[in-house]
Amino acid sequence: MATSLPAKCQADFCIVPVGTVSPSTSPHLDRVEILLKQSGLEYSMHQSGTRIEGDWLEVMNLIGKAHMLLHDESVQKVHTDVRIETR
Repeated sequence: MATSLPAKCQADFCIVPVGTVSPSTSPHLDRVEILLKQSGLEYSMHQSGTRIEGDWLEVMNLIGKAHMLLHDESVQKVHTDVRIETR
């Protein structure tokens, strides 16, 4: 039985702020993109989400930080779908 985590991964995630003042989520997602840039991890944003590549823990922590960023902006609920690939 494996007891360690994969070293590297690629994660596609779609983060959805719920309970915002405006129906537009663009301002929130713009700030998530700034967080992604500052992380130093490889990423690409596409029509249905974002792909991040890097160390398993760094990728998972970055997704968690994106959640907290939105909550810190008074977003009441954040929903994220994640697909992860390892080799």
